[in-house]
Amino acid sequence: MTASRTARERVRAELTKEIADIARRQLATEGAGGLSLRAVAREMGMVSSAIYRYFPSRDDLLTALIIDGYNAIGECVERADAATDRGDHLGRWLAVCHAVRDWALDNPHEYALLYGSPVPGYQAPMDTVEAAVRDTVVFGRILSEANEAGALAPPDIAPAPPSSLAEDAALVRSLMPGISDLVVFRAINAWTGLFGWVSFELFGQFNNTLDNRRTAFEHTMLNNAALMGLGIPEAAR
Repeated sequence: MTASRTARERVRAELTKEIADIARRQLATEGAGGLSLRAVAREMGMVSSAIYRYFPSRDDLLTALIIDGYNAIGECVERADAATDRGDHLGRWLAVCHAVRDWALDNPHEYALLYGSPVPGYQAPMDTVEAAVRDTVVFGRILSEANEAGALAPPDIAPAPPSSLAEDAALVRSLMPGISDLVVFRAINAWTGLFGWVSFELFGQFNNTLDNRRTAFEHTMLNNAALMGLGIPEAAR
């Protein structure tokens, strides 16, 4: 009985992966709004009713793809951070920024699913949250550890956030304990700036504007790092 269940589970896992792989290819040709379980079933040679045993609806399939995407980008960020010297907080920040950009450029359609236009009629469930914050957790850890090491020194060159915003940042603050409101809001600016840059590059807004994009990207991420208080490398002084 155990061997039989294991075999069935293995077959189910393989078919689930095949469905997801075909659906990702559909993202490239039809976009998220055009994702169709019936079309996936046709490509697999399955009857339409069979595929619903794996994904009861298109939204369930979308949710699985979104969770897979968030986990993929989160894993890339975690790997990049783990490969960098723990005491080099600025280097860690740059490494995770490049990890996000590189993953997006390698997986443009999955990135668009996560950070592009909302899919009409779809609302992501809470199931996606844990995967969605994997990269943000790494970012918060870098800042918290820099702060604990006494290596976080935000310059006094920009307005402090209004006190009325303090409660708005509760979730972000929970990911970087011990960080001042000033740095919390600069961190929000830096993180959204990272994804804003990547989206501009991926969706063509830099066409005929910037050619040396990797260098310009790193310079922008260094500026954001300096504003948060992670410092400036000697070579950039």
